[in-house]
Amino acid sequence: MLARRCWSSPWRASTIVCGIRSWARHNSSSRFAELVRRDASRHQIYQSLSQDPYVNLSIEHFLLENAPADSNILFLYINQPCVVIGRNQNPWLETDLRTLYNDRWPSGQDDGALYVRRRSGGGAVFHDEGNLNYSVISPRTSFTRNKHAEMVVRALHRVGAVDTSVNERHDIVMAHEETVNLNEPPTRKVSGSAFKLTRHRALHHGTCLLDSPNIHDLGRFLRSPARDYIQAKGVESVRSPVGNISSALADSYFSMQGVIDSVIEEFAQLYGVDSDAVLRARRALANEPEIFAGDTWVAGTVGEVQQQEPGIAKGIAELRSLEWKYTQTPQFTFSTYPTEDDPRERPRLPSSLPPSTRAFLRLKHGAIIESNISVSADVSAASDQSSRVQQVLNGQKLHEISLQRWSEFLQQGLGGTDGVDDAVVTELSRYLSSLLAGR
Repeated sequence: MLARRCWSSPWRASTIVCGIRSWARHNSSSRFAELVRRDASRHQIYQSLSQDPYVNLSIEHFLLENAPADSNILFLYINQPCVVIGRNQNPWLETDLRTLYNDRWPSGQDDGALYVRRRSGGGAVFHDEGNLNYSVISPRTSFTRNKHAEMVVRALHRVGAVDTSVNERHDIVMAHEETVNLNEPPTRKVSGSAFKLTRHRALHHGTCLLDSPNIHDLGRFLRSPARDYIQAKGVESVRSPVGNISSALADSYFSMQGVIDSVIEEFAQLYGVDSDAVLRARRALANEPEIFAGDTWVAGTVGEVQQQEPGIAKGIAELRSLEWKYTQTPQFTFSTYPTEDDPRERPRLPSSLPPSTRAFLRLKHGAIIESNISVSADVSAASDQSSRVQQVLNGQKLHEISLQRWSEFLQQGLGGTDGVDDAVVTELSRYLSSLLAGR
């Protein structure tokens, strides 16, 4: 007969654990950090109880930076409505910042959808309660860009979404039978991916549109009014038709937790995770986070309490800061007229503005470093107007320029010059503000 051993768990004080397999429960943020860093924690699975994208992305970053180099981690979370852009993207180009203005007025921090810049690359995506976010962190030596997308596809097949597959862009797509336009692709994108590689570790995180109530309204957040006027360095999103997984499962029972459980099962099979870890990982408790730990694994739920961990708190503060959101933007230009570098035709000016109106901005780190704004048809007068406006705008951060400040700046630069009255200043201020989210 196999002898049973009894020992004291180092991870839970005053607990005697008997048997071949053991696990212990932990609730504190400090224990979470210790267990993440523990050399023996080769398999880690977490679900987040928080819907705050700043919290979830910072927990994810903490896991990437602090877990053992040979560990494999699955982190699943659902965010409140938000637009998340890649680290090297331009928010004025990728989003309609007028709908995401709530981080720039004093009392609106929690109103409406949020604007978030993540630390990884990739394109802009919209998250809401019908979108599951998955993150897999693994050793860089065993990482491939399709590995975990294929894992999620197998999980979707488990719940009946058998028409899903991974395409050449590492996205998950679903067959679309209702295509009537020959130029329309026969698939709908249901999951996009982004990656971050460090010296020893690889992060792959992706979205999964399961049952988004905003599926037909994503353009309201992702369609920039300034797109025809901006030429930007950095990464530009690839636009694709999207769909909900639930739309293909009309005759099947569908639940968000069912998909979560399937993803956990596929992760466990891929990496040989202990069955006790799978059992504990699927216990997504409704109240407070609980972490369970075995000899080689950690699993359970995380949430707001993890903000107490200094490394996570620092990450949250950075992601919420306007400096990170806006001044991280690569250099770009905005122009209402064709230029040598950007010869595209532009939309017509509003009829309320003089036909000779010209507006050009060059920005670096989100701040204006060059401008050419004038309204006069006379070349000499226009040059004078442009010079005066440049003196006022030079160094101004674009995200800080509200409609009122546009009006003040343009009044200083254009007021009293050739053919300019208060009505022209007002209309030009409204025009630029409408395109550049200076609400």
